[in-house]
Amino acid sequence: VQLVELGGGLVQAGGSLRLSCAASGSTSSIAVMGWYRQVPGKQRELVASITSNGGRTNYADSVKGRFTISRDNAKNTMYLQMNSLKPEDTAVYYCNAKGWLGLSNLDAWGQGTLVTVSS
Repeated sequence: VQLVELGGGLVQAGGSLRLSCAASGSTSSIAVMGWYRQVPGKQRELVASITSNGGRTNYADSVKGRFTISRDNAKNTMYLQMNSLKPEDTAVYYCNAKGWLGLSNLDAWGQGTLVTVSS
C-alpha cells in the first residue's frame, strides 16, 4: 500500500485546511486509517483515525470539535478537515494505514505534509 498526502501549507490561526491521503496498491487490506502528527523533538502522536467502513472515528482530545476525519472508499482517499487551527497544531502530518496482508501486518506511512499555523 502506498500513501500520498496533499494539502499542507501555511495558515493563520483560526483558519482552516483540508488534508487528503490517497491510497494505492492493496487497498482492500486496509482496516483502519489515521492521521498522525509530529513536531521536532517529540513523539509522533495520533490525531484521528477511522475504520475502513467509516463507521468508527477516534480523535485526540486536543482536536475534538475542530478536526473531522472522513474517507471516500470509492476514491481510496482519506481526509482531515482542520478548522479553528491553532499555532500548536503546527506539525508534519502523516497518513497511516493499518490492516493485514495475508498473514502479515500492514502498517504503511505517507511521506508527510507540513502544516504551519501562524499566530
